Amino acid sequence: MVTVQLKLVDADDLYVSWRWEHLPAEPRVLVLPRERVAGVLAEWAAAVPSPLPGEGALAALRRSLAEGPLVDRAREADLSTRLAAALIPAQLAGELNSALARGVRPHLRVLPSPSTALVPWEALRVDDGTRAVHDLDISVLPPATVANDPDRAVSPFDPRGPVVEVLDPRVPGFPDDSALGAVLGAPRRTEVARDALEGALARASRFVYVGHVTTGGHGLDARLHLSCTAATTGRAALLGDHRPLTAADVVLGHRPGAPRPWRIPNRVALIACESGGDLRFAEPSGLVTAMVNGGAEHVTATRWTLPTDEGLRRLVPAFPATPVLPSIVRAVDEAHRAPVPAAALNEWQRGLATRWEETGDPTCSPLLWGAFTTTWAPVR
Repeated sequence: MVTVQLKLVDADDLYVSWRWEHLPAEPRVLVLPRERVAGVLAEWAAAVPSPLPGEGALAALRRSLAEGPLVDRAREADLSTRLAAALIPAQLAGELNSALARGVRPHLRVLPSPSTALVPWEALRVDDGTRAVHDLDISVLPPATVANDPDRAVSPFDPRGPVVEVLDPRVPGFPDDSALGAVLGAPRRTEVARDALEGALARASRFVYVGHVTTGGHGLDARLHLSCTAATTGRAALLGDHRPLTAADVVLGHRPGAPRPWRIPNRVALIACESGGDLRFAEPSGLVTAMVNGGAEHVTATRWTLPTDEGLRRLVPAFPATPVLPSIVRAVDEAHRAPVPAAALNEWQRGLATRWEETGDPTCSPLLWGAFTTTWAPVR
């Protein structure tokens, strides 16, 4: 395998640089005029179900699912094709094709800018019937200041080691049909608070979280919702009788007077709305960065709001009654059992991309699988 690192930086225009890891002395840099990319990036932001400025969560879901292009194969293909044409430099495309012609599948490692944080690189349509994930393995680069921190210690991975699973935790004060209610739609939900979770993660090899994440005014205020009551200590303001767990709590500790960063397992899956929203901020920080800082090597998270099965059934008439989210949870969990989680996740995405191109089955839309990406922060 050969690996290319692609980095994007926002200024007035969009600056794009890339380098092949086996050719470190030959970086490429170019500038994409903002007018070339702004329109299609805005179209994509309007297509996904994450709220636009001034928009509520329910309105965002209706805009995306009931009116948007991502559940219509022809409209989605047109948008993803134009997004790829705007963002992938012709020289880089030629270099990738050259590697493919030699029988080599390149690994594309992307560090997005805030304006490109929602771009699903895996789902970009690069040819008729072909998505980028068909030809490439794709992962996200963590910020260098975090991944290369000399004080960071990557947690060891034991495939037979303990797995901490927090599945649809009950949030105090929020009934099952509320904004922080049931995600999986099942009556049985996890009860777990931060003190117990911190202790369990200190001994684990993997962590799987399925639930709610909400964003704050800055990356370190990104919030993971557990069963923590008002009596719990931490840095987030209360939501009634509930105190969310912030990225800052993980990085700096949540106990007043005795701050201690959390130890995070080697592999983390955050299956929740916008759990990978770190890169939307000018100073990338958030839950993914917090997990990497605490010792994670592989963190799978989502770029945008992940609709529940109930939301999909209500707003997408063609969507089947069979639940889809549990199968997504199983696929991500299986990817984190594999030797290389990012490649395993890409393999799952590849299969769904093919089915979407061939059938237009709404359960295979990039709306769902394109939301997921894996940040890989290996030991250097």
